Amino acid sequence: MHPHQNIVGVHLLFENDGQVLLGKRLNTSYAQGVYHVPAGHLEPGEPVTAGAAREAYEELGVVIDDEFDLELVHVVHQHDGDDGRDRLQLFFRVLAHSGVITTQEPDRCAGWEWHSLHALPEPLVGYTRTALDAIRVGRPFTAMGWDTTLTASKPSGGRP
Repeated sequence: MHPHQNIVGVHLLFENDGQVLLGKRLNTSYAQGVYHVPAGHLEPGEPVTAGAAREAYEELGVVIDDEFDLELVHVVHQHDGDDGRDRLQLFFRVLAHSGVITTQEPDRCAGWEWHSLHALPEPLVGYTRTALDAIRVGRPFTAMGWDTTLTASKPSGGRP
């Protein structure tokens, strides 16, 4: 049996006075025309915080110290019924960065905008909305898309 593998997404939560930075996705195979936080997937062999810092630079043109400027605030463990693949979506609060936020990939993002955490725009990627709502109330974990009737009867981690 092969070990279970997840696709790992890194998501950046830039906050300013009760607002969060969101961009509208363009020319993508997933969530075309939908708002999302700056994000991307890990590359092979890449630590999660280094991946988050890389995405900040690639998408926004800002530099983040991956050792000190990121705080893990939420994890979404997601089973995607569309393709049957499991995903870990890691949401990091950006504590500090240097540089000015700019749209570095205008072919993939219509631009970055600040939106109130209490009045998020539509349409917004579903798991992103779920994560932002959970972050707002201090909940660190969400499971999405799992058939709990199947997983509830299975032993977990060898505990009785």
